[in-house]
Amino acid sequence: MQRIFVGDVQGCADELDDLVARAQAEHGGEFELWLVGDLVNRGPASLRVLQRVRALEDEGRARTVLGNHELALLRAAAGTRRLRVSDTFRDVLEAGGDWIDWVRRRPLVATGRAGGQRFAMLHAASAPGWSLDELAERARRIEARMAASREEAFRLLGARRHDDADADALARITTCRSVDARGRWSSRPPKLAHDAWHARWLSHAPDHGLVYGHWAVQGLHVQPLLRGLDTGCVYHGAWGDRFLTAWLPSDDDVRPFDVPDERFWHVPARARHLSDEMLADCS
Repeated sequence: MQRIFVGDVQGCADELDDLVARAQAEHGGEFELWLVGDLVNRGPASLRVLQRVRALEDEGRARTVLGNHELALLRAAAGTRRLRVSDTFRDVLEAGGDWIDWVRRRPLVATGRAGGQRFAMLHAASAPGWSLDELAERARRIEARMAASREEAFRLLGARRHDDADADALARITTCRSVDARGRWSSRPPKLAHDAWHARWLSHAPDHGLVYGHWAVQGLHVQPLLRGLDTGCVYHGAWGDRFLTAWLPSDDDVRPFDVPDERFWHVPARARHLSDEMLADCS
């Protein structure tokens, strides 16, 4: 079974269809998509993406994790987040509560083994010093709260980071980009390279790999133990040519997270998805 890790889709349903078609052509039914989150929003067809991923998941051929745009969708459903010009998940909200419940029950972190290496897939970041087991334990606790009931999920999503350790971990895992020397984290990009979350994370000599998305401005990030797959498909035309990127490690490789690594697919975006007004609202 070929595992195919997929970067941020963000409602780009045609491009996801193109990627699935290539997977079927090259691997028949012997593939499984692992999607890094942000299936929805800003692109033109959020509901269609969810429908495709859910169908593949029901067949045992897809896994996904929660991203910050899924959390934005849930907050909009809860009535605690006002819709913005750049929000394009109205189709999901209009489709009814079953989709909201399906989204909130997705895992926050997925773990496994690629070849001879343990790894986690998450949307944005892990914390420096967190072992794989600690990351997974924090994620399972959050997932249990999110899955318990819609009310409990909305309560967690509305909690302040400083008052609730789970709320802080949820925000970090889905939004973090930088960590300073004192350990304070932020969703903002770092001003200095050594304050990037993954630079701080690597400084603790982790023993596992991470696959993530979330950082379209950074683009494809290939480094020992790290694969960052957000190449900004939804920003095609506004930021030049953009792609939906996938990584296809081999389970025959003892150390698939080593570099150099050329095992990537780059599915071209089909069209410009964001108007100038929407793009301005994204900043």
